[in-house]
Amino acid sequence: MPSFSRRTLLAGSAALAGLGAAGLGAAGLPAPAHAQTPTPAPAAGKQVPSAYRYKVGDVEITAVADGMRTFPLPAGFVRNQPPETVKAALKAAFLDEAQLSIPFNVLLLNIGGRQVLIDTGNGGEPGAVGQLRGTLGTLGVKPEAIDQIVISHFHGDHINGLVLPDGTPAFPKAQVMVPEAEWAFWMDEGQMSRAPDAMKPSFQNVRRVFKPFEGKVERYAWDKEVAPGLKAMGTPGHTPGHTSFALESNFEEMFIQSDLTNIAALFVANPSWQVQFDMDGAKAAEVRKATLDRIAADRTKIAGYHFPFPAVAHLEKAGDGFRYVPVLWNPSAL
Repeated sequence: MPSFSRRTLLAGSAALAGLGAAGLGAAGLPAPAHAQTPTPAPAAGKQVPSAYRYKVGDVEITAVADGMRTFPLPAGFVRNQPPETVKAALKAAFLDEAQLSIPFNVLLLNIGGRQVLIDTGNGGEPGAVGQLRGTLGTLGVKPEAIDQIVISHFHGDHINGLVLPDGTPAFPKAQVMVPEAEWAFWMDEGQMSRAPDAMKPSFQNVRRVFKPFEGKVERYAWDKEVAPGLKAMGTPGHTPGHTSFALESNFEEMFIQSDLTNIAALFVANPSWQVQFDMDGAKAAEVRKATLDRIAADRTKIAGYHFPFPAVAHLEKAGDGFRYVPVLWNPSAL
């Protein structure tokens, strides 16, 4: 049996490379057409529509990415921590220290054959955000197929997708349900007149979005079912009527936290931190800590509007905060 030294192998490799460069095969014959160097295909330059299905009991859930917004890290993004501490937390999570990327994830629940959306994304013309309707279309879900929309709170990234750019309803046949405490605050003319100037556009946006639904919006109370097995849970602080949801089906559970936390690497790991979007920072932190303590102790799945797509995880107690443990991807969705 012939022996091959490393020098022999390297020499042979160099010879074969030379034949290839000359357009000849290993036997010295012209290389077949498929062996020629191909013309590189151009990069697509954009992401494919992002959706992921999983089940909680008998309820099929489709997480739909509405996109992601990236911007320079504001000095006061975490109101009760210095920027250096926030940057250190971002670095520890292998995230960019100079900027933030906030994802948006809408949930579509198939409950007993009814299509139920929880929140509606940023709306507007699709770009970096506003991708919900387009992605639903790729899934074969037509706007008129949505039976019910349950809103968690009235920040624009959750309600603006209720209407199209021309002001007409984006989901024309859907029953729209909102937290009664949220409606009471944002629709109060006295609250709007007393609000700081920086908040007045938010009050005006709420009126713009809900104008096409005048007289048709159903208000729900906390601790009540808004759909079979889907219970509204009061988690105020982020806004006065901020609502999360407990889903139960066939002995399985999941907590849908809405904006109880923002970026997981910051506010799941550090629940006492107050994001600049929290209207009552101290209340939000108190509710966040108590709720996440319970979720971690019960080992309940949790879905977060601003979690990394597909935005479903478990939480493990870790010191004064929690460790974010993504749920394993399931290709079958069964």
